[in-house]
Amino acid sequence: MDWRNYNHQIIMSDKRKRIIYQSIISITVAIWATVMFLFLPACGSKEKPMAAAVDKKDSLPDMKTTGVTTLISDSGTIRYKIITEEWLIYSQRNPPFWAFEKGIYLEKFDSIFHVDASIKADTAYYYEPKKLWELRGNVHIQNQQGDKFDTELLFWDQNKEKIYSDKYIRIEQIDKILTGYGFESNQQLTAYQIFNNTGIFTVEDQTAADSTKTQN
Repeated sequence: MDWRNYNHQIIMSDKRKRIIYQSIISITVAIWATVMFLFLPACGSKEKPMAAAVDKKDSLPDMKTTGVTTLISDSGTIRYKIITEEWLIYSQRNPPFWAFEKGIYLEKFDSIFHVDASIKADTAYYYEPKKLWELRGNVHIQNQQGDKFDTELLFWDQNKEKIYSDKYIRIEQIDKILTGYGFESNQQLTAYQIFNNTGIFTVEDQTAADSTKTQN
């Protein structure tokens, strides 16, 4: 036997093994890299729709009721009556709230079930934890004495027992009309003030002015 040829064959065999081994490693790394390249973006793309789905779910109301006429009580006492075309409740929002986006008519009762005030608005939101009403669009209120309040934005804070606005407000009393910006009142709308008065008119003056505008 030619030991030189045998040793040469052994050396060539070892080289082939190393080449084959390195090739296998290279192929394995390439496959792994390809798999990771394809897999990671796929994972990322799945997270976005999931987040969107969660947001979409949270944006949906927990309850939707239409054609509502109901009495609302607090601490066992009936506080007000609500009439609305649509009532939505979002209990998963922060803060949770009720939405009346198709108009609302509300009557507020005193302790002996007399109507303190009637309220109408195009849109209303009630933030339950704060006991805060937010009334928007053509807000009209009439108190027990017959005084009428008109504005575009009004807040009713039941915890602080006050009603307020920083928008333009018109108050029509029996004998005069008050206008201005910024308003605050007690819940019964019997003690109130306008912070920035813009006018005081008698009902007769206002009626005459309206008549003149109509004729023109």
